Amino acid sequence: MKKNFIARCLSGLGVGLICLIVSSCKEQPATMVNSEYKVLKVSTTDKTLSSLYSATIRGRQDIDIYPQVSGFITQLCVEEGQAVRKGQLLFVIDQVPYQAALQTALANVEAAEAALSTAKLTLDSKKELHAQNVVSAFDLQTAENNWLSAKAQLAQMKALELNARNNLSYTEVKSPSNGVVATLPYRVGALVSANSPKPLTTVSDNSDMYVYFSMTENQLLSLTRQYGSKQKALEMMPEVELQLNDKSVYPVKGKVETISGVIDRSTGTVSLRAIFPNEDGILYSGSSGNIILSTEKSGSIVIPQTATFEIQDKVYAYKVVDGKAQSTLVNVTRVNGGQEYIVNEGLKTGDVIVAEGVGLLREGTPIQVKQ
Repeated sequence: MKKNFIARCLSGLGVGLICLIVSSCKEQPATMVNSEYKVLKVSTTDKTLSSLYSATIRGRQDIDIYPQVSGFITQLCVEEGQAVRKGQLLFVIDQVPYQAALQTALANVEAAEAALSTAKLTLDSKKELHAQNVVSAFDLQTAENNWLSAKAQLAQMKALELNARNNLSYTEVKSPSNGVVATLPYRVGALVSANSPKPLTTVSDNSDMYVYFSMTENQLLSLTRQYGSKQKALEMMPEVELQLNDKSVYPVKGKVETISGVIDRSTGTVSLRAIFPNEDGILYSGSSGNIILSTEKSGSIVIPQTATFEIQDKVYAYKVVDGKAQSTLVNVTRVNGGQEYIVNEGLKTGDVIVAEGVGLLREGTPIQVKQ
């Protein structure tokens, strides 16, 4: 009796538990997630492509100033960063030994002139005596040779005088062009010479700045094909911009002036040079930046980066086909720092693609358009 009673109780408890579970399942409402997605209809537009190239900035002319004579610096006539004009005095080297050398040379010239005058008088006298048969032809020839020797000696002394004058003038080191003075590694009292390890300074002509940058061989070929020839490219290329090291853009545009005719074998690149005016002196020789080269591309399909996803370095987008997501491989060119893509292959005008949230989609996901 007791066993039957326990069995009936357990059976009733099981039936009650099953009923409770079934009741609970019936009370739980079924939920479905209806996600809405923003879509984009593909169309063509004109797009400006901006390409950045690392660049170095140089003055129109950077001239290292070396002394032509050796000696101690006695005067420093400029300061670092000072603007100078062509012919302006920069340094003075001790002039005393060169002044003494000039005085010696002048004295030698005077002595040579006197010797020449004496030799001329002797020659004239010998000619008269020879005409009277007083002296021999040998004496006359000797006198003439002495005169020629004195004449040569005078020419030599005058050359030494000119050299001494030049050396004295070289003690005043002047600027060979307009520009700005760089650092001054030598001060008053320093011994300098033409073989000094460093120049006295560098004068940089910064009125216009040369900006050098490089292109790959393929980029150069593309540029040449676009315009027809290298010369036409230089004539027809749009003005370029210069991004400075702080990422700001120089306010004045420049022009590409030259394209090197030789490709660097070690880097596979070709060098180009653009020129920028520098009236306000913002640009400095030796600084760096980026050249921004803009090209117009008409009839381009442009989509946002948010409309794509990548798998193993390949870019895909989701087209909406019959209300469902269908992935498609696209070949793109990144523009605007990667925020937008120009589609080269994979999409055509009129296609509808999912514009955002593509990372949550799967192949065949139903697409409800966000209003």
